[in-house]
Amino acid sequence: MSSVFRADSPSPGVDAQSFRVDLRGIVDLLSHHLYASPQVYARELLQNAVDAITAAQRADGGDPRGTGRIEIASGDATDDGSLTISDNGIGLTETQVHELLATIGRSSKRDELGFVRHEFLGQFGIGLLSCFMVSDSIEVTTRRAGEPTVLWHGSSDGSYTVRPAPDDGQRPEPGTTVTLRPRPGCGRLLSRASVTELVEHFGAHLPHPVTVDGRRVTGGPAPWDRPADETAAQRRDRLAAYCEEVFGFAPFDVVDLAVDEAGLRGVAFILPMPANPAVPAAHRVYLKQMLLSEGAERLLPEWAFFVRCVVDTSELRPTASREALYENDLLDDTRDRLGEGLRGWLVRLSRQAPGRLKEFLRVHHLGVKALALHDDEMLRLVTEFWPMETNAGPLTLGEFHARYGVVRFTPALDEFRQLAPVAAAQGLAVVNAGYVYDAELIDRLVTVDGGIEAEALRAADLTTHLERLTAAEERAVAPGVAAAQGVLERLGCDLLVRSFEPSGLPTLYLLDGDTAFQVDLREAKEQADEVWTAILGSFQTAGEPRPRLVLNHRNALARQVLALTDPELRATCLEGLYVQALLLGHHPLRPADTAALNQSFLGLIGRAVAGGAQ
Repeated sequence: MSSVFRADSPSPGVDAQSFRVDLRGIVDLLSHHLYASPQVYARELLQNAVDAITAAQRADGGDPRGTGRIEIASGDATDDGSLTISDNGIGLTETQVHELLATIGRSSKRDELGFVRHEFLGQFGIGLLSCFMVSDSIEVTTRRAGEPTVLWHGSSDGSYTVRPAPDDGQRPEPGTTVTLRPRPGCGRLLSRASVTELVEHFGAHLPHPVTVDGRRVTGGPAPWDRPADETAAQRRDRLAAYCEEVFGFAPFDVVDLAVDEAGLRGVAFILPMPANPAVPAAHRVYLKQMLLSEGAERLLPEWAFFVRCVVDTSELRPTASREALYENDLLDDTRDRLGEGLRGWLVRLSRQAPGRLKEFLRVHHLGVKALALHDDEMLRLVTEFWPMETNAGPLTLGEFHARYGVVRFTPALDEFRQLAPVAAAQGLAVVNAGYVYDAELIDRLVTVDGGIEAEALRAADLTTHLERLTAAEERAVAPGVAAAQGVLERLGCDLLVRSFEPSGLPTLYLLDGDTAFQVDLREAKEQADEVWTAILGSFQTAGEPRPRLVLNHRNALARQVLALTDPELRATCLEGLYVQALLLGHHPLRPADTAALNQSFLGLIGRAVAGGAQ
């Protein structure tokens, strides 16, 4: 193996030096640290055999699907526990053995010999180093047509020998045989059961037959194949069975994928159950029908987390370990094209099977909504088919707009919970846009469709839709309001009196997001030191907005509380109504609110007990 590394031309007067390369360390690095598992030795052996057969067929001008043959004898079939893999490929001359098997990192000779063209799986030679993970020595017996058989023996210490085979060791036909003798503790990886499993795993869809101890272990159509004698229903059943076996679920639907520029063909399986968008989807990727990765990520756009796919590609580049895809412009373009294919499937589903689309959206609405933020056609699908929560029942945005005109919405779930029943009683229809993407989708819908108007309804805005008191009513409640404001001041809350439906609701606590932020900021300042107080003060706005407790003048109990003349009883009742409004609006209770709850509850019980004792 070559150990010379040439640097660029040195500066004048500076002696050029060569790097000293520890070949044992290089072999250890490549064979033990480049690959994730020693099991990949089987993939690399298969890969080299397929490339040799491909080269032979190209040289003969033959059918690339023709007479290739790969035969493996496992450790169970040999006398000494060794493994051999033989092919009837192109074979190597002695010169080519030196160039391909004994040179690390130099690709020029491989190009001259034709082993880096895109028809080949890899660069013959470097993958062979993975075999050092299971064997301390590698023996190669190879013969090129018209040339004598050559024997190559490589050792994990970085040394190798090359010599002509003796007369009784000549191969009868061109091709190559690789022999591995197991390292201590690695015999299991060369056993018949392990080798069969690995060949089926990595090479089940190779275009050439592979046998292990005389039994063929490859064959049958690949997921992306379309046999001429297979009906659409038969193919669907075959793919559904494949999906259950490989991915563990029965697919909601199956979508064919193709990207000509990447030489890609494959199948997408739609998950029948919700998927976690935070967990990257793992896909099964083959390179020229050899398994590259069963956990490839970022093959599809991020929004397509509801898909698992299996694809075969001839043009996408693998990483150095050949266990993942290399990120480049072609992969970016391929990812976009695959996303377009899934988008097209959704559009076809909306036109041909709207009921199926609704069923799909119930499971995978997050992915479609994420896509709709950037895609007009997906926005149309969401607008027409995805029912959103409103205080008038589930309605799509299209139905809501047709029925109510202006699309009023609350951007936060807590705001919807506190405003929805009151808004409904005032005749205001409101959309709950507090779920992921919903508020952004409404904003984008207004931008795309100029005929749609939307309005965010916040807690502070609702008061403008509540009926104000008459002048006479204002004068009647003025003393009680002034006294009540003093009680609520201690709780950091302002008081309003309005008339609204439902009349059975005595109070309404209104707190929008901006006000909640300012309230939290004030509380944090009270507990912080001087440095943090100054920092937090820079975020405060002028005027210090506060939440509002709205007393319903149509409610008899609210009017009676305002009319109380006993200051202590009035304060106890107001505190009770305040805490009830918090609980009805699903607001968290601060320590001061909990204290008010206890004080009002115990105070009213004390009043009742005292009155009963009299």
